[in-house]
Amino acid sequence: MVLMLKRTQTLIAALAMAAACALAQSPLQVKVGSLTFTPGGFLDFTSVYRTTAVGSGIGTNFAAIPYNNTAAGRMSEFRESAQNSRLTLKVSAAPAGLDLYTYLETDFLGNQPGNVAVSSNSDTLRLRVFFLDVRRGGWEIVAGQDWSMLTPGKVGLSPMPGDIAYGQTVDTNYQVGLTWARQPQFRLLYHASPHFTAGVSLENGEPYIGGSSGAPQATIPGAYAGQVNNGSSNFSAPGFTPDIIAKLAYDSDPAGKGIHLEVAGLNSNFRTFTPATGLTQRAAGGGIEADAAAYVAPGFRLIANTFFGDGGGRYFFGMAPDLVVRQDGSVSPLLTRGGMAGFEWQALPTDMLYTYYGGLAIKPGFDLSGATPVGYGYPGAAAAQNRSIQEATLGLNHTFWKSAKYGSISLMTQASYLVRTPFAVAPGAPKNAHSTMLFANLRFSLP
Repeated sequence: MVLMLKRTQTLIAALAMAAACALAQSPLQVKVGSLTFTPGGFLDFTSVYRTTAVGSGIGTNFAAIPYNNTAAGRMSEFRESAQNSRLTLKVSAAPAGLDLYTYLETDFLGNQPGNVAVSSNSDTLRLRVFFLDVRRGGWEIVAGQDWSMLTPGKVGLSPMPGDIAYGQTVDTNYQVGLTWARQPQFRLLYHASPHFTAGVSLENGEPYIGGSSGAPQATIPGAYAGQVNNGSSNFSAPGFTPDIIAKLAYDSDPAGKGIHLEVAGLNSNFRTFTPATGLTQRAAGGGIEADAAAYVAPGFRLIANTFFGDGGGRYFFGMAPDLVVRQDGSVSPLLTRGGMAGFEWQALPTDMLYTYYGGLAIKPGFDLSGATPVGYGYPGAAAAQNRSIQEATLGLNHTFWKSAKYGSISLMTQASYLVRTPFAVAPGAPKNAHSTMLFANLRFSLP
C-alpha cells in the first residue's frame, strides 16, 4: 500500500512537471469556459533618418519625396517613435465540427492631433485587423477587416498576419511595389487538398483618384467631385460594388517551407452620375497578379510579386489613382503595373539578411477638351503626379535573446534608396526626387 502510494505521488509529480514544462514552452493563454484567449504583440522603439524631410513619421510617404529645389528636399530628418508597438488577441473555440477563432490586432499609428509631437506624444490606437474565421472540413469563411487577399501570402490563403508576405522592413508602409490593403471583406475559401487552396473575396471598393499617398489629380469636373475619393473624403464617396478578388494558391510543402505560388484576379467597378442629363456612366477595371516564393536552400527564400491591370492603383499603397473622370463624366480606369522581388536569408538562427527591389509605373489618362486639364499625367502636369516610383532596400535583423517562456529581444535595421519620377518637368526643375533612408528598431516580443 505504501509502495503504491509512493508510485502514485511520483506519477502525479511527473505529470505536474510535464504540464509545467509544456506551459513554459507554449504561448500565453487563458481559458475561460470553452474559449481560449491568447494575447500577444510587441514593443517597438523605432528611429529613422532620411536625407530629405518627407514629414510622414516612421511610415514613408513614397509618392511625396520632395525635390531638391525645395526646402524639404534640402533638409534631412530624424525621428524616434514607439507607435509601431502592437497588441493582439486571438480567441479560439472548437464547437461541434467547427474550428473557430477571432483575431484582433491594433497599433498606435492612428490619426494624430497637430500637436502630437510637442509634449505628451499621445499616439492614437487604431484598428489594424479584426476578423472571424470559421472552418469546417475543406471550407473556410473569413469576415471582418483583414489584409486584402490581393496581398501576397506565405502559405495557402491564410488570413493570419503572420502568414502575409509583406516583408521584413522596418518601414510601416513596407516596400514600393508591394500590393496590399487592410480593409473590410468577406472571404470564402476551399482547401481542395493540403497543396491547393482556392478562394474569392468581396472587399470594400472605393473610387480612388489619388491623394492619401499619391498626388491628387487635376481638377475634377464640379458635378463629380463628391462622387470620388481624393484620399481625404472619408466615407462621402458613394461605393458601387465590392472589389471582387479571386485567388488560387499552391504549396509544395503545406508547412510553408517549399515552393509557394499564387495567381489572382481583380475586378473593380466605378460609376458617375450627371445631374444635368440624368445619365449614369459605368466602367469596369480589372487586373491580374502573380506571386512566387521558394526556399532554394535551407533558410534562403526567393520572392517575387507582380500586378498588372487598370482600376487597381490604390492597392499599391494608394500611390496611383484607380480612375480618371473626364469632362463629360465618363470613367476611365488607369493602367498600373508594378511589383517587387528579392530574397530573405536566415543566415544564422539569430540573423536574417534581406533585400528587395520594387517599382511602380502609372500610365497617364487625361482629358484636355475643356478649359482646365482633367486627369493624371497630362502634358505640363504638376510635379507631384508620378510616372514611376522605385525603391531598393537592404536590411539585417538580429535576435539578441529568445525564450519560449519570456519572449525575445531583437534589433531590426533597414537601408533604402527611393526615386520618384514625374510625368512633366518644368524648365530648370529636377528630373526626379530621391531620398536615402536608414531605420533601426529595437523590439521586445511577447512569447
